[in-house]
Amino acid sequence: MRELWMRLWYVLSHRTFLWLLLIVNAAGTVYGYIWYGAQLSRTEPIFYIFVPDSPTASLFFCIAIIGWLRGTNYRFIEVLAFITLIKYGLWADVMNMLTWYERGTLSAQGWMLVASHFAMALQAVLYIPKYNFGFIAVIAAAIWTLHNDVIDYVFGQMPSYPSIAQYANEIGYFTFWLSISCIVFALYVSKQRGLFAHMRENR
Repeated sequence: MRELWMRLWYVLSHRTFLWLLLIVNAAGTVYGYIWYGAQLSRTEPIFYIFVPDSPTASLFFCIAIIGWLRGTNYRFIEVLAFITLIKYGLWADVMNMLTWYERGTLSAQGWMLVASHFAMALQAVLYIPKYNFGFIAVIAAAIWTLHNDVIDYVFGQMPSYPSIAQYANEIGYFTFWLSISCIVFALYVSKQRGLFAHMRENR
């Protein structure tokens, strides 16, 4: 298993693969902002930054990759990417599965969103050895993440899923605990930096 991981990490950490990953995430980010176009058109400007959650998460990851390609770590951006990629990757998959349950069907675009959002969460976990964020960065990112939840579920700026709108309260509750879980995971990663650095150096 360790040898398999080392081979996988060699590919994942290779500059060519990182450039490819950057291009894919950049394309996904652009598509994501376009996807949110209709909702943004009826959103007050003060809330713009808090509405397109998933593309902003992938934007954070793009910036983190640029840092790795330059041989540095943008620590606050890395932890924002880590928390939000996992959170919104899993959140979107749960919402699409709930939509499937309610409608009895899911469109091709819906299944594409399921696959792409799962990949968002997966890449956040796979690149744990690259991160170099600490406790302070996690706390700052936690404030951003929980503040975003307040904007979404107190001020009504959550992503639009008409088929499951009747579950807004339950979705808000689920989202809050999903945020907490991702923040706790980030705290764990920040405490294990020495271990992950060892994994990185012995690839």
